[in-house]
Amino acid sequence: MKYPCIPSEHAHLISSLSDLIDQYIQIRARITKQLKKMRLMAKEQEPFNIIVPLLLTVPGVGFITAMTLATELIDMRRFKTLEHLASYVGLVPSIISSDEKEINYGITPRRNKYLRTMLIEAAWKAVKIDPALTQKFSQLSRRMNRNKAIVRIAKILLNRIRYVWKNQKPYVVSIIE
Repeated sequence: MKYPCIPSEHAHLISSLSDLIDQYIQIRARITKQLKKMRLMAKEQEPFNIIVPLLLTVPGVGFITAMTLATELIDMRRFKTLEHLASYVGLVPSIISSDEKEINYGITPRRNKYLRTMLIEAAWKAVKIDPALTQKFSQLSRRMNRNKAIVRIAKILLNRIRYVWKNQKPYVVSIIE
């Protein structure tokens, strides 16, 4: 199929498109280079060579999520409880209470800007893989909005990540009878 001649007044559009394609190729090359560095770090440097393979056993957690968790959290021992960790990540409600009145504003605006988003994305993936999470998500979805339900699943997933990290044991997908 032949293309009609492009009028000279539109030649700048072709030039701009060509520049954008060149930028895209350069960005992809930089991303590939950084991913190679991250994979090397995950293989050779402690604690990444221990933590990352364990985190990869958790449903919904891919390489980038595992590396982000490892680099953002660094040491799981600094969070005494799941609630402390969930608060750091931003998976807790924002509640204002005075005397007998309590107002729930939904999820807190205070968060780690990388982890909360990644964990919610991982939760969407995990509900498709892990039967127990699928069942829990289904139960929650019956009584609340799916987006609110997935935040609850993300907190459950965070608890599982915490367990794997603290106990240095791979995750085992649960079986529902």
